[in-house]
Amino acid sequence: MSNYRIQGATGEWEVVIGLEVHAQVTSNSKLFSGASTEFGAEPNTQVSLVDAAMPGMLPVPNAECIRQAVRTGMAIKAEINKWSRFDRKNYFYADLPQGYQISQLYHPIVGEGELLVEADEKAGIPEDKVIGIERIHVEQDAGKLMHDQHPTMSYVDLNRSGVALMEIVSKADMRSPAEAGAYVRKLRSILRYVGSCDGNMEEGSMRADVNVSVRKPGDPLGTRTETKNVNSVRFVMQVIEYEASRQVDVIEGGGTVDQETRLFDVATGTTRTMRSKEDAHDYRYFPDPDLLPVELEDSFLEECRASLPELPDAKRTRYTDELGLTPYNARELSAEVETFARFETLLGAAAGAIGKPDAKVATQVANWTLSVAPGVMKMLGDEANAEHATAEAQAAILKMQDAGEISGGQAKEIYEIVLKTGREPAEIADTEGLKQVSDTGAIETAIDEILANNEDKVEQYKGGKDKLFGFFVGQTMKAMQGKANPGVVNQILKDKLG
Repeated sequence: MSNYRIQGATGEWEVVIGLEVHAQVTSNSKLFSGASTEFGAEPNTQVSLVDAAMPGMLPVPNAECIRQAVRTGMAIKAEINKWSRFDRKNYFYADLPQGYQISQLYHPIVGEGELLVEADEKAGIPEDKVIGIERIHVEQDAGKLMHDQHPTMSYVDLNRSGVALMEIVSKADMRSPAEAGAYVRKLRSILRYVGSCDGNMEEGSMRADVNVSVRKPGDPLGTRTETKNVNSVRFVMQVIEYEASRQVDVIEGGGTVDQETRLFDVATGTTRTMRSKEDAHDYRYFPDPDLLPVELEDSFLEECRASLPELPDAKRTRYTDELGLTPYNARELSAEVETFARFETLLGAAAGAIGKPDAKVATQVANWTLSVAPGVMKMLGDEANAEHATAEAQAAILKMQDAGEISGGQAKEIYEIVLKTGREPAEIADTEGLKQVSDTGAIETAIDEILANNEDKVEQYKGGKDKLFGFFVGQTMKAMQGKANPGVVNQILKDKLG
């Protein structure tokens, strides 16, 4: 359990959090029309007659959107409802041409599921926690109001109107900003694994409504507020921190928390009132008369289940159990689609080059994928040509390092040159003098000279000052200009000092 608490004048307060994540479904066309969903088009260039609510236009469900919602539900171990229905949610706003939104309230396509948030002491999550998911329903998005184009008028862009959304509603199971942040990251990861949403929060294709209330530990739930359309994990956590503290101040100041919808101000890190919070009956939901219920056949469900990839939790377990990776490396490698794809491609190439796909090789590849390669790429910036970062080139570097031909530092230097020039790693190592010296004769000569010049330290070492061994190693590496094989250096030193 999280021990996150707000310290008020009257004692500690517990924060209760639920999230409604709106995820744009990956599809070429909208939920009920054939208009394109491509991001970044000129305003009002991707609007069909259905999206614009022209008289007599009837919606036709997009089967791919239904399929993606079902696959997402399966990925979170949720109940899939074979029978579901679309409802009309009535409200009037400038970016909603129909005067209602087609959504699902009473009979959603996906029922209860769950999501595992892994323990992360550094992030403030002391143990694994399962977050309940209440439902996933499919609905159409509204358009977008543009307020900064003219000093006295607002414009409406309907490109987004009718785009398919999955609204993923969690239970109020989270108790800290850290848990909420981890939940959004894990959910985003699953959506991207499945391919049902690209998860690009900065483009608005995934955003969260953040529900927050506070109470004294053990008391009934307090009045919640909902902060709309938060589009980053960091902002979700900031909303919770600010809103929880604000509500505690209101209550301890003798006031009451209003049930309302609020907006988050990124510049100030604060929330402000948008409108009073509506209840379901305020929207006058009723079954959409233009749409038949959705009925799913067993064969369709079987196809959806068979199409699912290996998901993050299963991949993380395989990495620890079969590859021998540490829990940290397994978690980091399985968190994002791009990361595990790079790791598994490189692991295959490295295993082929080195010829022993064991835990040592897997760990070497994991460290390279998570730390070394990104570090070199970041350091080079625009100088790096990503096309040169092939799995074969990186595997060749790891093969030389595994054989003791190059050190970790030399591996980095070789990779830098590869990224700049596209040259072959073995050729770089030979021509640039980036190979370790394993010649025992040369290393032994250097060590003999160092020991002869430091007889006092040799005596101190033999008298019990074991830490001086590092001094001798360092002097030897310095004398060999950092090119001596550390394993050979250590062994010769041990023999001569023993």
